[in-house]
Amino acid sequence: MTEDSLSQPPQHLSTEEFREHGHALIDWIADYWERVEDLPPVSLVQPGAIRERLPSQAPETGEPFVDLIKDLDSIVLPGITHWQHPSWFAYFPANASPPSVLAELASAGLGVQGMLWSTSPAATEIESHVLDWLVEMLDLPNSWRTTEKGGGVLQMSASDSTHTALVVARHEAGRLGVQAESMVAYASTQAHSSIQKGATVAGYGHVRLIEVDDEQAMRTDALRRAIEDDRSSGLTPVFVGATVGTTGTTGVDPVRSIGEICAAEMLWLHVDAAYAGNAMICREFRHHQDGLELANSYTFNPHKWMMVNFDCSVFYVADRAPLINCLSILPPYLKNEASSSGAVIDYRDWHVPLGRRFRALKLWWVIRSYGTDGLRSMIRYHVGLAAQLAARIEADPRFELVAPHPFALVCFRCSEGDEATERLIQKVNETETVAWTGSELNEHPMIRVSIGQSRTEQRHVDALWNLIDQLG
Repeated sequence: MTEDSLSQPPQHLSTEEFREHGHALIDWIADYWERVEDLPPVSLVQPGAIRERLPSQAPETGEPFVDLIKDLDSIVLPGITHWQHPSWFAYFPANASPPSVLAELASAGLGVQGMLWSTSPAATEIESHVLDWLVEMLDLPNSWRTTEKGGGVLQMSASDSTHTALVVARHEAGRLGVQAESMVAYASTQAHSSIQKGATVAGYGHVRLIEVDDEQAMRTDALRRAIEDDRSSGLTPVFVGATVGTTGTTGVDPVRSIGEICAAEMLWLHVDAAYAGNAMICREFRHHQDGLELANSYTFNPHKWMMVNFDCSVFYVADRAPLINCLSILPPYLKNEASSSGAVIDYRDWHVPLGRRFRALKLWWVIRSYGTDGLRSMIRYHVGLAAQLAARIEADPRFELVAPHPFALVCFRCSEGDEATERLIQKVNETETVAWTGSELNEHPMIRVSIGQSRTEQRHVDALWNLIDQLG
């Protein structure tokens, strides 16, 4: 092939054009944050409405970039559910923040592929160091630092972290000759669905969901009984998933009691603190994680309640050797001098994917921008707002709380019954002014109010209560 027959290289934006459009995009994001409160929190479009506005085929020639930004308003925004809305009380928060967004921009510009230390040393060493910061910030076991026996790694989600823990536990049991079809994983009936899904992906033969007490915490007597029954049936208990802050009600499993059972039975203990783990930056909540030193692995999501935008999930292991032994495969094209020296961490060995983004930059910038004191203040503010709302609900005979509220999630229902609860959910949703979540507990409908959006203020919670008061 001659030089004349080669295709032409792509025409990039010039440096000046990139600056111009980059400034315009930052302005658009800033304007969006200023006006998001005036938008309906939940998208009102019908299924297929967004696709109908898109051309049937991709363009043959490039379009002016200004048109792309215009389409944010005309095509994208109508189909956006606004997780950054201050009246977002649904699910759990997924907060963005200025330093986090700017870090994502810098990371995208750098285009780092951080699979090995050698492919970008800063990506690895900043991640290791910041996750060691979090060990101290959240009062986690000191041995979980990367400078010690354990260590932390950033994953995409808590589900990925849980799936990884299940795979490693299976691998360890398999080394002892245990067959996958006889392996049993345990979690409470209120545990996240990622336990069941991860166990299926990892090939466990059985999953046992353990009943909970009145506070929605796993009953350790029921766990012991299930383990005994399975052993007597010829099965092999392998894994227990405990939760600090369940998705449905923020129930807290007794980590120490469960950990003592796991230690005696030689089971892998994984602790899922995806949401509530963020609260451990405040000393007054740390009693909920008593016994954490007995855990083999642990996960929490800064992308939920620490103003780091999705995706940023932290996964710690007490001992990184089983993790690396399970997941390390070294083809010739990944061999390098630094890795062979044993002096560096190659995070490709710490999770299933090979490729990985520079997620640590946004976590680093958020912690530096707000400081631990600023992060504590936000969490305490949200917990205080939740306590006020719970007190209003508890004092009103029309409503009843259905679960404790140790953090910033309030779960309640109408005293009149199921139909009244479902009617209230629908009436509030029809106002199109707030977003909240209807759910179920013990086969009866309930309402979840999650207070944690970073821009939520007292007035937004007061407005929600006024709706509940008027429509309930």
